[in-house]
Amino acid sequence: MKEYKVVVLGSGGVGKSALTVQFVTGTFIEKYDPTIEDFYRKEIEVDSSPSVLEILDTAGTEQFASMRDLYIKNGQGFILVYSLVNQQSFQDIRPMRDQIVRVKRFEKVPLILVGNKVDLESEREVAGSDACFDKIAESMLK
Repeated sequence: MKEYKVVVLGSGGVGKSALTVQFVTGTFIEKYDPTIEDFYRKEIEVDSSPSVLEILDTAGTEQFASMRDLYIKNGQGFILVYSLVNQQSFQDIRPMRDQIVRVKRFEKVPLILVGNKVDLESEREVAGSDACFDKIAESMLK
């Protein structure tokens, strides 16, 4: 079976683990428990062929940022997560994307940008029309 290695990156508390566990098990985690590193496997189908998705859920805290280069080196695709209720988490995305480009030495890699916590609309800090959002999204397409 073909294996795909995906790394989930983002600031602490943005919901990386909740998204990952929801995808892998179908269960929503309501309690926040900071992650250092968790690894998940899920059988999926890609182009009508059975495959395995290996997902690395990473720490969002700065004290583990030095481990990111290793995660990025081994990853084949990346999910960059920010919280719609935390402007700083959105601003943290650009340096993470730049780190991926640096470590991967400009090779093209699949990137997905996820704005999480859309259910907390009344607390929203990141607007969908934010000029920075447009620039980040545009730069990811290059």
